Amino acid sequence: MIYIFRISNILYRLKVPLFPWLLKVLNRVLFSVALPPSVVVGRNVTFGYQGLGIVVHRQAVLGSNIVIAPNVVIGGRGRPGAPVIEDDVLIGAGACILGPVKIGKGARIGANAVVLTDVLAGATMVGVPARVATRDDAVVC
Repeated sequence: MIYIFRISNILYRLKVPLFPWLLKVLNRVLFSVALPPSVVVGRNVTFGYQGLGIVVHRQAVLGSNIVIAPNVVIGGRGRPGAPVIEDDVLIGAGACILGPVKIGKGARIGANAVVLTDVLAGATMVGVPARVATRDDAVVC
């Protein structure tokens, strides 16, 4: 799945017509993942179960060392902009990250959480709409 995407992304950046989008459709049919060739994807990004049910906005930016569980939506909200996800982020199954939001380095998004606002680095977000459950730099007394 990721190899088909990487080839389509290279062809997209080289401005090869049509073929990147055919590879996108191939990924969609074979793996049930919507991952346009225009998406920026860093190194060591893991799509759970070969991307089963994952949908990514065409302008999204995914950093490195990200784990994305099945049935995740990284999409828009009807206005310009798409999510930017920094390095070392974990996104739980069924989570939705919507709109022009930034997910900070090392953040964790809980299963079925709906993220509509920026997430600080190291924060854990849960719920609908998502709220901060914990932060790595929080002091516990």
